[in-house]
Amino acid sequence: MKSPDLRYKAAAATLAAVTVLAGCTHSSSSSGGTSSKGGSAASGFGNLPAAKGTPTDGGVVRLAQSPGAGPNYIFPITPAAQGSVYNLYQFQYLLFRPLYASPVGSQPKINTTESLAAAPVFSDANKTVTIKMKDSYTWSDGQKVTAKDVVFDLQLLKAAVKESAANFGNYTPGYFPDSISKAVATDPTTVTLTLTKPFNPQFMFLNQLTYITPLPSHVWNRASVGGPALDASDPANAKKIYDFLAKQAGQLSTYATNPLWKVVDGPFTLTAFNPNTSGLTMKPNPKYTGPQKAHISELQQVPFTSESAEFNQLRSGTLEVGQVPFTSLAQVPILKRNGYNVYGYPSFGFNYIPFNFKNKTGHFDAIIKQLYVRQAIAHLQDQPAVVKGVFRTAASNSYGPVPAVPQNDFTPANAASNPYPFDINAAKKLLTDHGWNVVPGGTTTCKSAGSGANQCGAGIPAGTPLSWNMYYTNQPATTGQQVTALVSAAKQIGINITTSAKTFNYLIQNFSDVSAPSNTSKWAMMDFGGFSVNNYPSTNQIFNTTGSYNFGGYSDPKADQLIANSVFGSDPKAVSTEASYLTGAIPAIFQPNPDLVFAWSNKLSGPPESFASLTQYRIEPEYWYFVK
Repeated sequence: MKSPDLRYKAAAATLAAVTVLAGCTHSSSSSGGTSSKGGSAASGFGNLPAAKGTPTDGGVVRLAQSPGAGPNYIFPITPAAQGSVYNLYQFQYLLFRPLYASPVGSQPKINTTESLAAAPVFSDANKTVTIKMKDSYTWSDGQKVTAKDVVFDLQLLKAAVKESAANFGNYTPGYFPDSISKAVATDPTTVTLTLTKPFNPQFMFLNQLTYITPLPSHVWNRASVGGPALDASDPANAKKIYDFLAKQAGQLSTYATNPLWKVVDGPFTLTAFNPNTSGLTMKPNPKYTGPQKAHISELQQVPFTSESAEFNQLRSGTLEVGQVPFTSLAQVPILKRNGYNVYGYPSFGFNYIPFNFKNKTGHFDAIIKQLYVRQAIAHLQDQPAVVKGVFRTAASNSYGPVPAVPQNDFTPANAASNPYPFDINAAKKLLTDHGWNVVPGGTTTCKSAGSGANQCGAGIPAGTPLSWNMYYTNQPATTGQQVTALVSAAKQIGINITTSAKTFNYLIQNFSDVSAPSNTSKWAMMDFGGFSVNNYPSTNQIFNTTGSYNFGGYSDPKADQLIANSVFGSDPKAVSTEASYLTGAIPAIFQPNPDLVFAWSNKLSGPPESFASLTQYRIEPEYWYFVK
C-alpha cells in the first residue's frame, strides 16, 4: 500500500503505482535573484508581479514542456506507466476538470472557485459522503456536467483497477476507489458515496476525492466507435467501456481528431498533437462555463530535449513561459533585461535522507535506533548554508515531513524553526554524553557499552566505530554538494561516512528494504530526493512500519498510531500531530526544499496566483492575457 499521490521529487520515473515528478532536477549555480524564505513562508525567488493593464483577447502563448516529459496519455484514468510524465496532468487538467481543483496559487489548498462541487458533507460516523455539484459547468457539446458523470468515473475506475492495479497510477488496494463501496447520483447535482469504513474526513476530502474527474458519460458510455450506449453500473459493461477508452487513448496520433476527446469541460480544446514529440496546440473552448474563459487565442506547448535548449529559447525571447534550471540562475538578470518576470517557490513536499534501520552491518541498526545519534546527525546539517551556497537562495529551510513553505494548514509548530540547528559542539556532546569516545578527524568509537542513560545503547558493543556508507543520486549536482557538506561536518566529530553516487533509478530499485530486501545490508543512508505530497500531507506508507515506501524500515508504534489517526480517525488536526512527532523523532534527515523557478514574458499578465501555481505543477493559462 501507499499514501495516494506521493510523487518522487527527482528524475521522471515510475515505481509501482507512484506518480513521479521532476521536483529538483537541476544543478546549482550563482543566483540572479533574491529570496528571504529561510524563515518566512511568504517570499519566493525573484518577484511575483501584480496583474497589470486591461485584459485583451488574442495572442499566442508558447509554453515550454519539461524536457523529455511531454504528455502521452489523454484519458483521465491514467496508468502508472504514463503517470510519471511531468506535463501529463497539466495537459489533462486543461481539458477535463477534476471534481476538486487545487492549488490556490502556490498554496496547497482546494480551489473552491475552480472546483466543480462544494466541500463534501460527512455523516453516518464518517461512512457517508454527500457531494453537491455546481450546476454551472457544461460539456463542450452543451450537455450539463452532472452527478452521473461522477458516478461514471468511479464505475470505470473500479473496472480499471480490478483488471490491473497498474491501470490507475494512484491506486493502492483498500484506498480509492476501493474505499467507496457504493456511489449513487441521487439527483442531477448530488452524489452520495458510501465508504467501506470510516476515514478521516480531511484525508478523504483533500486526498481521496481529489482523484475524481467527471467524465462525459453520455458520449463515452460505449465499447466501440458508433456502438450502443451501455449501462456502466454493470461491472462487465464498465470493463468493456474502460478497455475501449484505454485503447483509444493509446492512439496518440488521433488525439486532435478523435471525437471522444473533443467533448471536454475544461477551458481549452486540443487542436494539434505530435505523437513523436508530444508537442501540442490548444485553443479556447468556446463552450467553457467555468469561472474564466481564456483571453489568449492559442496555447502552444513546445517540446524540448534538454534544459539548455529550453533556456536558450527563453533568452532569445521565443518562449512566453519556461522553467529556469539551476545551472542558469546566474543569467536571471539577463532574462529580466530581456523582458521576463522570474519567480520561484518550492513545491509542497519534502526532500530527505532515509536511514536504513534494518542494516546490521557494523551494528548500524542498533546505532541508528538511538534517537540521540539521529539528533547528532541532524545537528550536522547546515541548512541556511546549503540554501545560500548550494541553491543560491532558491530554496527554503525545511525541518520535517510538512514544511513551512509553501504555506499550508498543517505545518506543526516545531517545524517552523529548526529543532536541531547546525551545531558541531551539540552533536559532539550528544555522543560523549552517551558513552562515545569522540575523535575529531579520526574515528569515534563506543567506550561505554550498555543501555544506560549515559551509555551507547543496546546492541552496540564496546569499540564499535561510527562508520558507514551513504549512496546519493548523481543528478542533480545539488544533491552531491549537500552530501559532501554533511559528510565533512560528520568527520569533524569522528563519524566516517563513505559515499557513492548512483542514478536515481538505481537507488529506487536497489535500496529499499521493502522492494529490495536482499540488499538491506548494503546501504546505511541514501539521498534520492524526496516526495511531493497532496493537500493532506500524511506520511502514510512512508514512515509507518508496513509502508510500501518506507525505504529504511523505520518502525515506531507511536508513529504508526498517529499516521493511522490521520487516515482513519476524525481529528482534523491529526496530520499536524503526526508531522510534529516525526519532526522530533527524526526518522530521516530532512533537507531544504528547492524552488521551481519560472520565467514569463512581461507582456503576459494575469492574477499573480495563476503564475504562482506553476511552482506546484499546475498551469492556468485561461487567466493570462497580453498587455501592450
